[in-house]
Amino acid sequence: MQTFSCRCGNPLFFENTHCLACESDVGWCPTCSNIVALEPLDNGGYRCTHEGCGTALMQCHNYSAENVCNRMVVMAEGHADSLCDCCRYNDVIPDLSTPGNRERWAALEAAKRRLFHTLDLLKLPHGTEGENIRVPLSFSFMADALPDQGLWRSTASQEKVYTGHANGHITINVKEADDVERERLRVDMNESHRTLIGHFRHEIGHYYWDLLVKGQDESTSCRVFGDHNNPTYSDALEQYYQQGAPTDWSTRFISAYASMHPWEDFAETFAFYLDMVAVLDTALHMGLSRAEYDGTLDSMLRAFHQVGMAVNELNRDMGLLDLAPGVIAPAVREKLAYLHELIQNANASSQAA
Repeated sequence: MQTFSCRCGNPLFFENTHCLACESDVGWCPTCSNIVALEPLDNGGYRCTHEGCGTALMQCHNYSAENVCNRMVVMAEGHADSLCDCCRYNDVIPDLSTPGNRERWAALEAAKRRLFHTLDLLKLPHGTEGENIRVPLSFSFMADALPDQGLWRSTASQEKVYTGHANGHITINVKEADDVERERLRVDMNESHRTLIGHFRHEIGHYYWDLLVKGQDESTSCRVFGDHNNPTYSDALEQYYQQGAPTDWSTRFISAYASMHPWEDFAETFAFYLDMVAVLDTALHMGLSRAEYDGTLDSMLRAFHQVGMAVNELNRDMGLLDLAPGVIAPAVREKLAYLHELIQNANASSQAA
């Protein structure tokens, strides 16, 4: 992720809604792909002030009315779509009558916007129902528990909400947006990381298995990740939570959870690939990487290793968790090579369409 610049010269960041220096409203312009200062128009709406752009814009409804977004939509003949290119994927939003849920929703949307930014960097296809996409994508942010004096208590009237993916629909339990609850779950489940953006990257991995692999490249996927039909997912899940990961999981998988089933291995490895792309995008824009990165997987791994080791040491200085693994096992590299080719082929296909 890069930083941006306000018309007053002050730096702007991807999540900003206003400039702290000149107090201008700011937002994401979909035409020039920048966070920009917004100039109000006489007849309503705004003008993008980025040099050479000047597009007439309106705020996404979730920006103007809900304050959980910072993206703009292009105005045509004085009108614009009410939701931006990210918010239009929502099917269900949190119950805003519950205290704190608006803030949790804002955190979920911020992570989703970063997810879409990375997908667009990779030029990966995605779309909603009714668009030219084989598997439409959508999101629900729901709860099966309510916060009560800092803790979460179950609500007997609601079914359990599992964070997961099914047929293009991604569900995130809103308590994952609660920092304390998410850290408790991370420790309980012995995970090295548990973040909102990590959930989005993992679940979108399942989505791209459905979109790019299912019925198209399953034989190669089975060769790389294992047969997803044997054992069944339910059997594998039961075995994992009864016995845990194999002791040698780090020699074959990117995470312990990836050892559970080939579908989870694919999703965990896909999430790690997106981690690398996002981190390198920021590192290169910020001048934090000296390694040459030419788009090949080997150059990506070298650059990510260099940046990751530096950030790991910085995090240790501050008592924080490591960012990156110290070593990528050969078996994991083979899986990343498959994903790298899969993504490049999807990119080429979308460009030709």
